[in-house]
Amino acid sequence: MTMSRRIFLLCLLVLVPLGTAQAVLNIDIVKGVSGAVPVAIVPFGWEGPGAAPSLDVAAVIGADLTRSGRFKAIPDSAMLEKPVQASAINFTNWRVLAVNDLVIGRIKPAGAGNYAVEFQVFNVYTGAQLMGLSVLTPPQNLRWTAHKVSDLIYRKLTGQRGAFATRIAYVEVSGKSGDGHYELVVADSDGAGPQAVFQSNEPIMSPNWSPDGKYLAYVSFEDQRPAIYIQDIYTGQRRLISAKPGLNSAPAFSPDGKYLALVLSSSPGNPDIYVMDLASHALRRITTSDAIDTEPTWSPDGQSLYFTSDRGGSPQIYKVGLSGGGGPQRITFDGSYNAQPRISPDGRLLCMVHREHGHLHIAVMDLNTGVLQTLTDGDLDKSPSFAPNGSMIIYEAAYGDLDVLAEVSVDGQVHERLSESQPGVNLHEPVWGPFLSK
Repeated sequence: MTMSRRIFLLCLLVLVPLGTAQAVLNIDIVKGVSGAVPVAIVPFGWEGPGAAPSLDVAAVIGADLTRSGRFKAIPDSAMLEKPVQASAINFTNWRVLAVNDLVIGRIKPAGAGNYAVEFQVFNVYTGAQLMGLSVLTPPQNLRWTAHKVSDLIYRKLTGQRGAFATRIAYVEVSGKSGDGHYELVVADSDGAGPQAVFQSNEPIMSPNWSPDGKYLAYVSFEDQRPAIYIQDIYTGQRRLISAKPGLNSAPAFSPDGKYLALVLSSSPGNPDIYVMDLASHALRRITTSDAIDTEPTWSPDGQSLYFTSDRGGSPQIYKVGLSGGGGPQRITFDGSYNAQPRISPDGRLLCMVHREHGHLHIAVMDLNTGVLQTLTDGDLDKSPSFAPNGSMIIYEAAYGDLDVLAEVSVDGQVHERLSESQPGVNLHEPVWGPFLSK
């Protein structure tokens, strides 16, 4: 069957290695969707001189699809054949294995030092080709290209955009309490390729991505007091945004990247929400209250802010419009503690830290119906962040004596744990980056 072709040139910029590369995170799928669709990702063939690339592209794709919880890639050892071309497929062999979808592929030199990664997707029961593409990539971007292929396959099979070719950021802390070493780390969505983009012997907190994925805003205590910086993750250049007396915390980029919501203490012990114009550094005060107003996050349309406040006597989530015409409105009423709001990319769900029976869990509330669903059952789950396609939430969890990263699907069916392979290292405050244009 003739392969239809579209050529993608993936010119991914390489992160500047400001620190030593970190250990890759270990991923444990704690719980998957019951009845996940079985798929087969056949090892890709190599059609070039010399040794094949060391990266197993098919393994990356299989791990991505399995990690989604929607699919389950069968192991190579179970395969009755390993075709790399459509003419070599015996669909009966795959029907025997009850595989629903089959992916085959090959890698070949494509000139100018690039590779062409060709792949085809078939429905095993009909024998029909669902898609067939060729992706052009530099060798150093082969793993990222595998994630892009996973995104394309995921979208074809589910109708939803994949989020495998995205990044996460988090704070890694090693050493003893009070004498720790802090690193702001950026990695692929599966924890691969981690690099420290900033290091300090003082705390780093509250990382937040710009909407174009080029910058991180964060809080650093490097001068013994909190200050907000924005850093270019490609060049390493950073600029000081706010170091006012008192609090400088919880930065959050607006959806258009022109503004930064942040928390400043207008008077000792009285944090309020402000918005800064990043071009002029002009500040606009959004809340005025004797209570603690903190943890702002933007609505997808950029017209409102959600934030945590104890103005009603306990931490709850409020919403305030930025065009005037009314004060903050309380959004959460279920329970005595709801904090750290995050809005799904489609604006439909509000994610939060919700306390039940003395434990902190990740929960989501449907903003149309007000129905709240608890997704996790840990003792100290916090710092949630949506994937850019809205399908998963990454968060910080306590596991044994360590703080690790974890993920849960928005329906609560898929649970995964991402832990550091080095002993004694704690992971904090993960934030999922946006879709990238490149």
